[in-house]
Amino acid sequence: MKPIKVGLLGLGTVGTGVVRIVEGHQSDLESQVGSPIVIEKVLVQNKSKTRSISIAPDKLTEDVWEIIYNPDIDVIVEVMGGIELTKNYILEALSRGKHIVTANKDLMALHGPEILAKAQENGCDVLYEASVAGGIPIIRTLIEGFSSDRITKIMGIVNGTTNYILTKMSKEGAAYADVLKEAQELGYAEADPTSDVEGLDAARKMTILATLGFRANVALEDVDVKGISRISREDILYAKRLGYEVKLLGIAERQDDYISVSVQPTMVKISHPIASVNGVFNAVYVYGEAVGETMFYGAGAGELPTATSVVADLVAVVKNLKLGVNGKQQQIAYKEKKLKTDEQIASKYFMLLHVADRAGVLARITQAFAEYEVSLESVLQQPNPSIPEAEIIIITHDANKAAAQKVLKALESMDVVKEIKSVYRVEG
Repeated sequence: MKPIKVGLLGLGTVGTGVVRIVEGHQSDLESQVGSPIVIEKVLVQNKSKTRSISIAPDKLTEDVWEIIYNPDIDVIVEVMGGIELTKNYILEALSRGKHIVTANKDLMALHGPEILAKAQENGCDVLYEASVAGGIPIIRTLIEGFSSDRITKIMGIVNGTTNYILTKMSKEGAAYADVLKEAQELGYAEADPTSDVEGLDAARKMTILATLGFRANVALEDVDVKGISRISREDILYAKRLGYEVKLLGIAERQDDYISVSVQPTMVKISHPIASVNGVFNAVYVYGEAVGETMFYGAGAGELPTATSVVADLVAVVKNLKLGVNGKQQQIAYKEKKLKTDEQIASKYFMLLHVADRAGVLARITQAFAEYEVSLESVLQQPNPSIPEAEIIIITHDANKAAAQKVLKALESMDVVKEIKSVYRVEG
């Protein structure tokens, strides 16, 4: 049984997990694929660095080309991150017939079509399960589990950092800035948390999921993105009072072959299962025309959950090698991308307004909604002791985005509306 030799690019958190699983589960892996899987070379920045795992010094290299040009290496596992330079490494490896397993969401969101086309050209596999939702096998599910169905909607919590922050704000009444600092201290958030808290990380993942689910090449710039940095304790409190939790949701929808993809804070009905997904966990809902509603839940990050997805992809590549079918199962987008217009994108909206506290104000405000044919599900007006104005809380019925924006513009022009404090999409 000739061993399958693997080159590993990166020995950080996920790379360390890959080594632990491959070496610790060797007998299980060998029984699945019929050959030993051997990590032949590992790319590191500093060979002399002290590490949490024991690895033979002769397996370490600081030269990526020792791996890419090595004819004995069959598969390259990329867990080092980066975009442009990493893309060049992967394209070169593919041109040399090497199969790729990657956890790089940024790379696949931005350059996935180019990389997959190169793989198909050279008869190679490119698998990237770990790029979205860590240990949840959502990508394989979209490609294989839903191969006989037609997906209409993908909705999920795909960023653990923001979910941790919103959970703490909801459960403990903590302020955003305080929870963010705590998340950084715990290692859940980076020193520069922009990618997480402004929704960019989630947008990249939704780009990948929408491309796979709808079989069209969705680009990152097609995603409407809004983060959580402006969410206040008051917003969370009002949501809970009305029976909602606030979650940063990615939502990709398709109707009559027109699609929309967004990432934004969303008020989710407390009765919806996704409202109870707390901490750093992720959850993805997939709606199919035939199967209906399904939910996938689990650890969205971490050394071993993410490494589990990486090694599962590695096993799939090796099985394909044994069957001689590498490069024949690539998920290449084949449908024309047709994006919804603002008139075609519909949802409920929550709006919190600070308004002049006098007679006739509510009538003027509701008239603006009527003018643009946005119907109201509920209206609550109440005094707020901390401000001189009154507060009006409005939840609309489903309204198209263009009409909602016209209502907001009309409200901004009214002298009786002192501030549009918050606007959120409502789900469930």
